[in-house]
Amino acid sequence: MNKELEKIIDFAIDQEHKAVKFYQDLQKENKFSEKKNLLKDLENMEKGHIEILNSLKNDEIENIEIKKVQDLHISDYLIPVELSEDMSYQDIIVIAIKKEEKAYKLYNDLASKTDTEDVRKLFLKLASEEAKHKNIFEQIYDEEVLSNN
Repeated sequence: MNKELEKIIDFAIDQEHKAVKFYQDLQKENKFSEKKNLLKDLENMEKGHIEILNSLKNDEIENIEIKKVQDLHISDYLIPVELSEDMSYQDIIVIAIKKEEKAYKLYNDLASKTDTEDVRKLFLKLASEEAKHKNIFEQIYDEEVLSNN
């Protein structure tokens, strides 16, 4: 693997470590004690991203499969939520959706700005992974928040 691709993967791994820490920090707060299982699930999804990224270091870029992920577009209508002491379940899901959406857009934007095919393919793979997790949270929002309102 060339140095440029390795740097990109390391950058992405660093971003995922920050996301893991974010969810770990939330779990340490007493105000989120009722939501610790959800936060642990979110943390584990981010750890899964790290595993995928580490496996990409050992795989040939040509072998990477980029899956098309359905976009429910729920995030298009959600107002970003700020961290606060009185966050609800809905607020945490919105934060998760928005975090995944930002990561997806970052990788898609980076893919569109490169002239190197391997780098573009790597960014598209990363964007696909973020889209997959955004879709999971949008489904949770649809089934557990919207259906209750």
